[in-house]
Amino acid sequence: MATVTSSRPYHIIIFGATGFSGQFVVEEVARCAAESPGGLKWAVAGRSRQRLEDVLKQAAGRLSMPDLRTDVEIIVADVSIEESLALMCQQGLVILNCVGPYRFYGEPVVKACISNGAHYIDISGEPQFLERMQLEYHTKALDKGVYVIGSCGFDSIPADLGLLYTQRQFKGTLTAVESFLNIITGPEGSSGHDATWQSAVYGFADSKSLSKLRKKFGHKPLPVVGAKVKQRSFLFFSKEIDQYTIPFMGSDRSVVKRTQRFLYEEEQQSPVQYSPYVGIGGIFSVVKLFCGGLLFWVMVKFSLGRKLLVSFPSLFSFGMFTKSGPTMKQLENTCCSITFYGEGYSEGSDPSEGQPNAKICTQVVGADGYIITASAMVQAAVTLLNELHSLPRRGGVYTPGAAFYKTSLIERLNNHSLKFSVKN
Repeated sequence: MATVTSSRPYHIIIFGATGFSGQFVVEEVARCAAESPGGLKWAVAGRSRQRLEDVLKQAAGRLSMPDLRTDVEIIVADVSIEESLALMCQQGLVILNCVGPYRFYGEPVVKACISNGAHYIDISGEPQFLERMQLEYHTKALDKGVYVIGSCGFDSIPADLGLLYTQRQFKGTLTAVESFLNIITGPEGSSGHDATWQSAVYGFADSKSLSKLRKKFGHKPLPVVGAKVKQRSFLFFSKEIDQYTIPFMGSDRSVVKRTQRFLYEEEQQSPVQYSPYVGIGGIFSVVKLFCGGLLFWVMVKFSLGRKLLVSFPSLFSFGMFTKSGPTMKQLENTCCSITFYGEGYSEGSDPSEGQPNAKICTQVVGADGYIITASAMVQAAVTLLNELHSLPRRGGVYTPGAAFYKTSLIERLNNHSLKFSVKN
């Protein structure tokens, strides 16, 4: 574990520890600290001291760790008060930012971390925020020697690192990958938390700004190596996961593409074409998705519609998202898997000639997404602390794959929340 300097008493500070995801991160950090007695110093931060005390009390009870209530320091910090963020960032080596939606609350924390020399990790699934932070803060973070690493939760960690794992296992030149996310729930079903729903509402409402933002990078298109992948229809029945499937609307494509660009430009690795999909179930689910999606598409275009969507997430998402989030029983009975189907050219083959002649199938399996998120975020922080010398350059804004491709993060995750494997 990295040494804590006298001016920074904590390795990790969890900002937004009272939020739905933040509470799981608190428990995960507590477990990690227990595994390395005296080696991991940490604190929790947020607006309300009382609520932070309640979170520590709850974690102490759930984990049978009574000392949490007295041994873990509480830092009062508010995203709207710059001085409080600065004081928080001056006390920690790594800030785990669990305060979303990030488009509204993320930038002040990124700015404070860079200004005060603390590394930053978040669990954002918002491409506009993630890519804007790279555009506006990469050079500043590089100059300060600070790492800003976004999207270190579910589902971008399994997707981004899963593709890197697939590349490493492939014997030859991997040129294209399709991934299929499958969420299996128990009889009581499952639901997402309101914060995830809000990010989707505001993200879709502001989707036009993303294309404008991307033009500012001035990137040339990545080269297509080998045969170009044919695009599937929007809705299709997937034999791979035996259910109807649509393109995944989250940040995975954005995150993976940024990683592939980094590896192409910095490591001269052959870029991989990537298409992520998600299973939605049977024909009844298709009808429900069509009706809900049409309503969402209309309402998200207007301020009143967005207000209603945000105010009544359960109603407009047909129960898929709620203000309370999933219950513990739902979390315990839910598991997620992402299966990667890759193709390319075997060793010695020329990708410029003929069709792909080799295939591979890999899989990343874990528990519920919120549990994966907490574990992935914490393991990313531990990896950063222990393997700082293996991260690129000396700072900057990166995706998980770009930041950790030379580290042991995949192996760490394999020992905790995720299982990476090659399927026959």
